[in-house]
Amino acid sequence: MKQGFKFYAPSKLLSTGLFFLTIIFTSLFAQDGDPVKGKSLFNANCAACHQLDKKMTGPALRNVEARLSETEGLDRAWLNSWIRNSSAMIKSGDAYANKIYAEYNGSAMTAFPQFSDEDINNILAYTAKEKAAPAVAVVGTSQATVESSSGVSQEIVLGALAILFGLLALGLFLVNKTLRRFASANNVEIAEAIKRKSLWKAFVQNQFLMLVAAIFFLLSSAYFVYGYLSQVGVDQGYQPIQPIHYSHKIHAGDNGIDCKYCHSSARVSKHSGIPALNVCMNCHKSIYEVSESTGNDEYSKEFYDGEIKKLYDAVGWDDANQKYTGKTKPVKWVRIHNLPDFAYFNHSQHVTVAGLECQTCHGPVEEMEVMYQFSPLTMGWCINCHRETNVKVQDNGYYEKIHKALSKKYGVEQLTAAQMGGLECGKCHY
Repeated sequence: MKQGFKFYAPSKLLSTGLFFLTIIFTSLFAQDGDPVKGKSLFNANCAACHQLDKKMTGPALRNVEARLSETEGLDRAWLNSWIRNSSAMIKSGDAYANKIYAEYNGSAMTAFPQFSDEDINNILAYTAKEKAAPAVAVVGTSQATVESSSGVSQEIVLGALAILFGLLALGLFLVNKTLRRFASANNVEIAEAIKRKSLWKAFVQNQFLMLVAAIFFLLSSAYFVYGYLSQVGVDQGYQPIQPIHYSHKIHAGDNGIDCKYCHSSARVSKHSGIPALNVCMNCHKSIYEVSESTGNDEYSKEFYDGEIKKLYDAVGWDDANQKYTGKTKPVKWVRIHNLPDFAYFNHSQHVTVAGLECQTCHGPVEEMEVMYQFSPLTMGWCINCHRETNVKVQDNGYYEKIHKALSKKYGVEQLTAAQMGGLECGKCHY
């Protein structure tokens, strides 16, 4: 036997071979996952706390398997155990499990014991995909081209109209000049030909016409003054700019968020209330930017992302470190719907008791990019609604006794709000 050569027992060779085969098999298994199925599982179970490229409630998960293997020496078996029951691994004293638990302020990861090896494999295959390069620049160029071509077409139209009016003015000037030459050639005195009696002198001298004109102007003035005064305090169509842009179209329309999720006090209070910014942060702690498909001709994706940053600045949220700084700023929202001080309106009475939809008064808010006052909110508008709207008395003990008495009095089965006292002055005025 030559010095420098070592011979291993067959059992040791077998165990070493099995070790390398396990590593190779694990690597191949990680590459065989379905990233499409993994994306679906990730969005349904993981996206509330994790993003691929951004730290949130939990760490970013892009290439998590490769990173843990390189930096911590952790294999697929460790990941399987962590995903299925992270609490058990923390209690067992696992060093890296406790490190992650401490780093994220004791936020324990939700256990997913229902995940099979195939499910985890698909999720890790999705996290292993390379980040796609955004194509924002191309979209912006095409949009600028469209706007430029639109602007050119408008300039062409305006230029053509200017030339047309110029030619018309020139034609009238030439016609006038020709007629004057013709009159001069035929010795026609233009001043004598067009001379006539002044109409305004004849009108002033006629007392009947003067009386009729005075009455007409008085009535016309009264009509316009009454119309003007009737619009005082009526702000239908009022659409102020808010300090933070909020799209009801995206939230109530595209995402189908119920109005009363944000305006929860409308169920139990006189006022619908301004939602606290903490309500916004329930979602926007995780949603820090909008999708690529969001945006229109007036507002781009970058604009919406900037408004989310304003929200973070107001509540003092450090998005990079996923924590509150304690430095808050008040948001001076502009009130849109204003009633006179002597008018009483109770949201809970209409929303909870009457069962009215918010759109009855506020219009199609799910279609409004910028919120505006849809209804006039005048006294006549309210009275017409009370006259036309039947009160929902079914399964409502509050109205049971009065409904029997009034339905007998009016001889009807359905009662309007007006028939139940909805037109009494004291109901709405102090």
